[in-house]
Amino acid sequence: MEHRNFKLDTEWNMIHYPEKPTGFGILIIGDERHYVDEKSSFWTQNEGKQRLIESFKKSGYTVFYSNLYGKNWGSEKAVNLAKRLYEYIIRTEIINSKIHILAEGMGALVALKLIKEMNGNIRSVVLLNPVLSLKHHLEQEKDHKFFYKKLLKELSYSFDKESKQIIEIISNPEFASPQFHSDIPTKIIHVLSGNRAYKQSTLLKNLSVIWKSEEVPITISYLLPEKKSQMDYYMITFMKTHEGIL
Repeated sequence: MEHRNFKLDTEWNMIHYPEKPTGFGILIIGDERHYVDEKSSFWTQNEGKQRLIESFKKSGYTVFYSNLYGKNWGSEKAVNLAKRLYEYIIRTEIINSKIHILAEGMGALVALKLIKEMNGNIRSVVLLNPVLSLKHHLEQEKDHKFFYKKLLKELSYSFDKESKQIIEIISNPEFASPQFHSDIPTKIIHVLSGNRAYKQSTLLKNLSVIWKSEEVPITISYLLPEKKSQMDYYMITFMKTHEGIL
């Protein structure tokens, strides 16, 4: 069996099995386009993502992820379901209890909360083009009225609040700057593609100064679009370096 789909709560989840398992697992937390249904997922339908999954499997990783209520934007119910998925996988599969996390885009918002709440169960974290600050992301979208209104609508649904309340909530300090509450090794891979990506890179550069002064174990790699095919190498190499201690 190469993979299987199953339900937790109302949400579909998917697990991919390697031919030669090493006993290590990767929890993927997807971006806005991420989805899982009863038969497939964004990561099996998108060519680039499917290639990543195949690279992980060839390296012996058991890979799993959830639909997480769609465009959740780091909501508590998405975080809670991610923790339930972890507990289910550890209970039903033969893998090490300390997992790797790969989060893309808005998935980083869930990952940051998991870092805080599951410190002892996370081996390393890779963040791909992450949304690290919901406040910064919302302000960035103000220049694009259609996307700004769309984002507010998604946030209202995810957090079960009115749009005006959302703006007030996100103005709180906890949404302004990402808080890394642990010593979990973290790698940020930022692909410099498009205007939005360059704006995000400015935020990353400012944050990297803070992280360096606080001695937080975060490394950042900037990739040009033509180098995207090397992402699996960067990710797997990073993960392997943190598997010495079981």
